[in-house]
Amino acid sequence: MTWTTGHDTITGLIAAGHLARIVGDAANGDYLLDQGRQRLASARLIAETDPVGSFELAYDGIRQAAVALLAQQGLRAKIEGGHAGTSQAVRAQFGHEFDWFDTMRRLRNQLEYPQSPADMFIDGGDLTAALDYAGRIIAAAEQLIPSLTIWQPTP
Repeated sequence: MTWTTGHDTITGLIAAGHLARIVGDAANGDYLLDQGRQRLASARLIAETDPVGSFELAYDGIRQAAVALLAQQGLRAKIEGGHAGTSQAVRAQFGHEFDWFDTMRRLRNQLEYPQSPADMFIDGGDLTAALDYAGRIIAAAEQLIPSLTIWQPTP
């Protein structure tokens, strides 16, 4: 299917150098989605003993699912766009379900680059919500990937 939702955003991200077009084996999101599933499984295993690590793995599972959706369309984030570019691209294309991905990205950055010991804390409710959200996003990506085709510059 030709995906027109978010087309202008994707065009802008490519023009800004935040996304690049890819071809061949790189344009297959299945192996990336597998990585997302693995990250989520690991996150669930360590949730009680390492909540910060669990949250970061849940976030990474979501990020891998998002990267898989882009790859399936022949797109990938560049260093200039990074995680924020990935978040912007999937939110533009797949809607508000990806809104919390960006919130998680900011919280993950706080955990990764703390300015005080308080920045290294994740609330149990937030962790549970993150694990549940990661499961929903990965399941949605599993449903979407088979219907995606290579992104084209014109809708």
